[in-house]
Amino acid sequence: MALMHILFLSDNFPPEVNAPASRTFEHCRQWVEAGHQVTVVTCAPNFPAGKLMNGYRNRLWQEEEIAGIRVIRVWSYITANDGFAKRTLDYLSYMVAGTIGALFVRKPDVIVGTSPQFFTAVAAWTVAFCKRRPWVFELRDIWPESIKTVGAAKDGIAIRLLERLEMFLYRASDRIVAVTYSFRDTLARRGIDPAKIDVVTNGVDLDNFAPRPKDAALLTELNLEGRFVAGYIGTHGMAHALETLLDAAGRLARDPKGRDIVILLLGDGARKAALKAEAEARGLDNLIFLDPVAKDQVGRYWSLLDASIIHLRASELFETVIPSKMFEALAMGIPILLGVRGEAAGILNRSGGGETFTPENGEELAARLVAMREDPGLCRKYSAAGIASAPQYERRTLAGRLLDILVVVSASGRGRGRAKASSAPSAPDPRLDP
Repeated sequence: MALMHILFLSDNFPPEVNAPASRTFEHCRQWVEAGHQVTVVTCAPNFPAGKLMNGYRNRLWQEEEIAGIRVIRVWSYITANDGFAKRTLDYLSYMVAGTIGALFVRKPDVIVGTSPQFFTAVAAWTVAFCKRRPWVFELRDIWPESIKTVGAAKDGIAIRLLERLEMFLYRASDRIVAVTYSFRDTLARRGIDPAKIDVVTNGVDLDNFAPRPKDAALLTELNLEGRFVAGYIGTHGMAHALETLLDAAGRLARDPKGRDIVILLLGDGARKAALKAEAEARGLDNLIFLDPVAKDQVGRYWSLLDASIIHLRASELFETVIPSKMFEALAMGIPILLGVRGEAAGILNRSGGGETFTPENGEELAARLVAMREDPGLCRKYSAAGIASAPQYERRTLAGRLLDILVVVSASGRGRGRAKASSAPSAPDPRLDP
């Protein structure tokens, strides 16, 4: 395999700990270990609180090296993850600054732009056009449809213009790498040639996420000894409808069988302040809200959980989404309660690592938590099944699969990759498994 210089544009990167940042870092780290040169153009870390993380400044240009990856950070307009207009300014500022910054990166062989929002992909397309190099659109979300779904923006002229831009980017890319098979199906129905779409799902770094005993110091600090701990770890956003967890907590507090169950929420996001205020107003003392922690500390908090709650708003669009935290829970042997329909539910059912409940149904969630608390054998069964299934989602393997695609795209040269399917090995669609 010829060695490449991979230029990756992403507005999220460590020390941020959200799914795009983790996926990008873990893939790039594997590519560097394989001998390739990787440059990431990103911005100063601030997600999701919209505040600069310690040790960083919002400058026009700053460089660092992380795990052998050259990281270039450019200026962007920083705001909290709430409000369509301000967030769009954030995205646009990174698009402009990221484009300019990437143009100064010398001799990339292939360029990757990742979503969720696609202004990063606009930057990747622009740089690829100027440098006459092929580019890959890593599709992590169907945007702007998702912002309509959560009510962050109403259908109108602005949304229709964004949808036209979205379709242009799909067609202009040399390859599309989607994180779910449902995304590939959606694009195919909208007229995008499925032959140019590969699927590389999210996964888990098994070196960092593995079964471990409960962290004794945290158990004492949070007063959780002897309690059944259910937890949500991740962004507290509009898409996650975490009010459902508050509803479940209220029901558990009134149920004699549920009074020793506590729900822990770790993370930040646009809805966190409102959720905390509502929990306080309702007198829910079986909820614990914790602020985000550094990436190397997240495993300690995962270890506290007897059950992992993963939830998204009830929506047809979110049936195409696979929350990345599901793979981390499987690898750690933590039974999953999944409030997501569609492809994610199929993965969980095949793994045997937990069970599903109806999205936005707090009553059902509370009942399933009580059932888990009452049946330790069931929890052990889910735990063992999750651990056994996790290796098929090992991040190293998935990074290699994406690297194979980038090699083919790079060799195709500018523009030629659009007309033919990748010759890189493609994983079979697991939905076809018996």
